[in-house]
Amino acid sequence: MSGIVLLAVISVVGAAALFVALALFLRAIVGDLETIGGPATRFVAPVNYLAKIRLGVRAIERQTDALAPQVGRLNERLSAILGGLKAIEGNLAALIDSVSRQERR
Repeated sequence: MSGIVLLAVISVVGAAALFVALALFLRAIVGDLETIGGPATRFVAPVNYLAKIRLGVRAIERQTDALAPQVGRLNERLSAILGGLKAIEGNLAALIDSVSRQERR
């Protein structure tokens, strides 16, 4: 019975050590992120560098919203052009074939 108790105690100590190590590493990661992000501010003008980047990306997203419908129309027109170019390709292939047959005669 003492062997089972010893294994249980070792398991509990191991789990506790794992959680302590996890907490220490998470704290170190948060510290590094704070040095990257700048001072944290809430509900005021963003001083945090990451918040400024987020606002800049949001502004770019808002400014490029009008591009989506234009790109759809452009794709439709390019698809129509592709169909015409395929027809031209077929005609040119037939023309080359005819010319090469005439040259053989």
